Amino acid sequence: MRLERWRPGLAPALEGAIVTRDLVVGGQRWSKGRRLSADDLARLSTFEGEVGTLIVAEAGDVHEDDAAVKLADAIAGPNLQRRGPAQSRLDLVAAAPGVLHVRVRALERLNRIDPLEVFTALDGQVVEAGDLVASVKVAPHVVPASALQDAGRIAAFGRRPLVWVAAFVPMRVAVVVKESIHAPARQRFEASVRAKVEALGSRIVSFGYVADAVEPVGEAISRVASGPQRADLVLTAGGRSTDPADPFFLGIEALGGRVVRRGVPAHPGSMLWLARIGRTGVVGLPTCGAYSMATAADLVLPRLLTGEPVSARAVAGLGHGGILSRDMRFRFPRYARELEAPEG
Repeated sequence: MRLERWRPGLAPALEGAIVTRDLVVGGQRWSKGRRLSADDLARLSTFEGEVGTLIVAEAGDVHEDDAAVKLADAIAGPNLQRRGPAQSRLDLVAAAPGVLHVRVRALERLNRIDPLEVFTALDGQVVEAGDLVASVKVAPHVVPASALQDAGRIAAFGRRPLVWVAAFVPMRVAVVVKESIHAPARQRFEASVRAKVEALGSRIVSFGYVADAVEPVGEAISRVASGPQRADLVLTAGGRSTDPADPFFLGIEALGGRVVRRGVPAHPGSMLWLARIGRTGVVGLPTCGAYSMATAADLVLPRLLTGEPVSARAVAGLGHGGILSRDMRFRFPRYARELEAPEG
């Protein structure tokens, strides 16, 4: 780029030049970063104020707004809508309710490129349609095209976009509960679980109460993990998560399934466990999450109801920000933000 001081005689050569300060011309406010059209230059010929320095872009220079669009093109994935650009900032908002995914390490690498800026909400955050989830911005009025090319290479290096929203998909959810949850508490338990699942766009297809023994637990899980009544996800309650001989674990093993994670790195709810039987995921709810407290289950369940497979990867990232006190409520689905929370 090159810099020019405004002189009326230079007007024909300055079409497309960029103003570096806010101006008020003929009662109209021109923001810094404005690209001057031929009409703008004609109006400036009678302007009596100080125009100041103009930026003239040269080969390899990209205007800030164009750079913001290119940067958004590089990072944005599914279920995002754009707002802007305005003064080099372009916002990405969720086009559907779901879970935000951010490749954090790639984001950090990209933000080492001077003068590009990408800032986001937290990876794994539950979002509503219309929520602001990311913004891109360029600090100067023109940037080298090479910086955008470097950003594009970083964003493209991976199987997933740098920023995207996994939308909730309607799923069939079955619930299998040991009879250790006594009848007076069942109504409250069912209402709590149903409200959570339905708030995320899925539905409960059955509640089953079984004796605390391997055979009835295995039969109950078998009915909802295979065949015509197969559910996409099975929620369980009443299990002893630290007991390897608990009927849930033995029943899952007998059905050819496996436990993929015992406990998760977040509190409350760290005793939650995950398993798979064929295509059906199984989640063992922590006791505190079976009723009215917001727990790690309220961060895991949304991910699974976007169709993400039950896996250790699905919960590994919970540790960063995993102290789920009331100050962390913004991470939760809307239904959980007013539930009880620990002090720390």
